Amino acid sequence: MMMNIVVEFFVVMLKVLWAIVMAGLKWLIRPKEKSVAGQVCVITGAGGGLGRLFAKEFARRRATLVLWDINSHSNEETVEMVRQIYREQDDNSMAKEGAVGGVEEVPPFQPQVYTYVVDVGKRESVYSTAEKVRREVGEVELLINNAGVVSGHHLLECPDELIERTMVVNCHAHFWTTKAFLPKMLEMNHGHIVTVASSLGLFSTAGVEDYCASKFGAIGFHESLSHEIKASEKDGIKMTLVCPYLVDTGMFRGCRIRKEIEPFLPPLRPEFCVKQAMRAILTDQPMICTPRIVYMVNFMKSILPFEAIVCMYRFLGADKCMYPFLAQRKEAMNNNEAKNGI
Repeated sequence: MMMNIVVEFFVVMLKVLWAIVMAGLKWLIRPKEKSVAGQVCVITGAGGGLGRLFAKEFARRRATLVLWDINSHSNEETVEMVRQIYREQDDNSMAKEGAVGGVEEVPPFQPQVYTYVVDVGKRESVYSTAEKVRREVGEVELLINNAGVVSGHHLLECPDELIERTMVVNCHAHFWTTKAFLPKMLEMNHGHIVTVASSLGLFSTAGVEDYCASKFGAIGFHESLSHEIKASEKDGIKMTLVCPYLVDTGMFRGCRIRKEIEPFLPPLRPEFCVKQAMRAILTDQPMICTPRIVYMVNFMKSILPFEAIVCMYRFLGADKCMYPFLAQRKEAMNNNEAKNGI
């Protein structure tokens, strides 16, 4: 019996080493990207920021888009951008056919885009809208859990309802959307679930306790679900976790690290962040941190004493990097209240 365990242990070690080697090779040799043309792709929070950019990238790859957002106006703006991409692709296709000439062919698949006003923080809204999507569009094969909010208050100044809203939208909503679409993915043994989290779900900073907690929760959910899908041996279902550093979408406007360090670690351009995430999604990469230094920071956090982490944070100016952002939000709120006579 003991011999069996020893043999199995060495087999496991060989598999671990092989997994490390294969992961290293993928960093050196870019894997081929899979096609998502014609696949139904749900994107939450598609009305702006990263969600809008994800919609445009999937449109360029001719996916059928299902755009969810709580703001119908901003969602429709995304739709117009997506349709323009589809039109440009059709024009380019027709121009190539005209240049080549020859036998008339069957027109290629025409991707579509659908919009739904959804509050992902309300499970009834998620479940009812998911049912409409199945009836009106078809079975969902790609789920991009992207919607997110931030309260912008210090903990002791933050109303309880805003804390709850942050947790529900940034974390709980992933449960509702996944429960709505995963069963059919399991039945088909085909699908891809993407969790757009944050580096603040891997390591935290002061002043945004609710946001960090919600992103830590989303990452915990994603990792547990990944293990569950692996245990079910449904190898056709893929999972990708996206953990970017501060992205320049305006969500954390005013956030600043030490000015001498900032040129080496500036906020990410949203377009760059999404292109890196798309590469990971289309090559079935389990996790993508942008920039790569985030991997190192997360590793150091797991092995260093807490006081050592505090020293590093203070050196980088990361311990209070959110304070200017919080001050701006507080000033904006006070000005708004004064304007409205509150």
